[in-house]
Amino acid sequence: MAAASLKYRGIILDHDDTAVDSTASIHYPAHMEVMRIIRPEQKPISLEEWFLKNFDPGIMKYLITELRFDEAEIEKEYEVWRDFTTSSTPHFYPGFIDALIRYRKRGGVVAVVSHSEKALIERDYLSHRGPASFMPDIIFGWDYDESKRKPSLFPVHEIMKIYDLAADEMLVVDDLKPGVVMAQSANIPVAAAGWGHSIADIQQYMRDNCIAYCDNVADFEALILS
Repeated sequence: MAAASLKYRGIILDHDDTAVDSTASIHYPAHMEVMRIIRPEQKPISLEEWFLKNFDPGIMKYLITELRFDEAEIEKEYEVWRDFTTSSTPHFYPGFIDALIRYRKRGGVVAVVSHSEKALIERDYLSHRGPASFMPDIIFGWDYDESKRKPSLFPVHEIMKIYDLAADEMLVVDDLKPGVVMAQSANIPVAAAGWGHSIADIQQYMRDNCIAYCDNVADFEALILS
């Protein structure tokens, strides 16, 4: 079936807590370990607060401006994070891969724009165990060049150019503010992935700024196949 039958010919997906359940199981424990090593006298923030820092101002700004990590401490954060992320593979939310497979069969383009590293995103998709395998058409992961990572429009413009997509033919799906900011800057509609966490302040922002709030993966599938 042709992509013309889809309202959205291309979707731009976040990865952590949109596709895979990873913050609570991997990213937050990694930060807890960092704090144990380099700031043992300082109580780390809670998991809910960690989600909120991811939401705004973003983890890198939080580490630099609020925790005042110096360059060596940033390197240690990255080193520990790499140890955790390379030794643990997060699970996809049930039904998520199946939804993407059905979307692609209808002719849709699946892109990923995430703050996780591209190689780790590829590993997660390759590691998925199910009746059928799936790999996104294109992936933009973490880049130390801030001008090339979300919420920068660089990945969006590349996706539009490569797949000949107009802004109104696309949909961004994300669970946090950076994805919303990126989408709005590009005049692309954005939907909230609401199944990864249930933090009131984040939920309210996403409901106020997204065209749809998907409470579960079934809602997400219905939206992209519309």
